[in-house]
Amino acid sequence: MGKPIVLTDTTFKSSIDTAKGVVLVDFWATWCGPCRMIAPIIEQIAQENDGKVTVGKLDVDVNGQTAMKYGVMSIPTLILFKDGKPVERLVGMMPKERLMAKIKPYLN
Repeated sequence: MGKPIVLTDTTFKSSIDTAKGVVLVDFWATWCGPCRMIAPIIEQIAQENDGKVTVGKLDVDVNGQTAMKYGVMSIPTLILFKDGKPVERLVGMMPKERLMAKIKPYLN
């Protein structure tokens, strides 16, 4: 696989619940500059950690219910899920190294 999956309000819960291990969800929107800046980093993480981290992207403009449920107030917001539960929340643009440092403790 190695690519982020597109999540929607309809598919979010089942995708998070059925994913093995760690899931990183990028809450974003097309008009968001920092979201576009972090997108290549998210793609790299998906490719380099294929099989260890499932990466999903949720467009908050189209899928407001899920964004509201998780209290996403600004984007990009990245939420890391382990066993279907949120364990880390990162807001804003950040370098790949900092993002991976937050993910690594949850990898088995």
